[in-house]
Amino acid sequence: MSKKTRLIGALAVSILIPLTCFIVISQLSKGKLHLPKYYVVDHVVTSPEGTNDTVYHQVAEATFTNQFGEEVSLNKDLKGKILVIDFIFTTCPTVCPQLTNNMEVIQHAFRKDPKRKSRLDTAIHFISITVDPERDSFPVMRKYADDHNVNRKNWWFLTGSRADIYNYARKELRVNVGKGGEGVDDFLHTQKIVVLDTMRYIRGYYDGLDTADMIRCTDDIVILTKQKYRKKEND
Repeated sequence: MSKKTRLIGALAVSILIPLTCFIVISQLSKGKLHLPKYYVVDHVVTSPEGTNDTVYHQVAEATFTNQFGEEVSLNKDLKGKILVIDFIFTTCPTVCPQLTNNMEVIQHAFRKDPKRKSRLDTAIHFISITVDPERDSFPVMRKYADDHNVNRKNWWFLTGSRADIYNYARKELRVNVGKGGEGVDDFLHTQKIVVLDTMRYIRGYYDGLDTADMIRCTDDIVILTKQKYRKKEND
């Protein structure tokens, strides 16, 4: 994919996402939109009456190191936040830079607006996890984040052990479940973005290089955020 094509794609995303956010919020107020579905069934429980209850996969805790050298827990430290997760590596020359740019556009769409007193910027946390931890130490991840001028307030670039990262990607997020080889020969490279709700259920998979999917991702985040606050206000 050429640099010109990538720029056009990023521009389209940056123009369309704020517009679609406005449309989604207006439709939510009229009760016309449905919540994003749940993904990944763990098992089905059958009651004595013969009715079935689907139990969906709840993503387990994971601990990594962020770009500031801090050990962080995705469930404990980010409790109550919606997570938007992708996988990158800093030496990737094509897919990862565009994926990061598109994530940045989504982050920008949810920036705090003082005029509207928006709470969306504090409700969402962005996560980029390296799939090449042998090369991507936390200082390398910090430089990568700084080179892309991301807002570090609610975006972590994470590294850790290869085993922990690949286990989290495959067994918890169910991304790229195929196993390539052993050790460094096992390389996971995906352009998917995964959205987890505040209870750590998977609520969406999106192609991070596709404009339509990026808009769908943003729509779903808006809906999940509104669901979160309605529930909180009714408690």
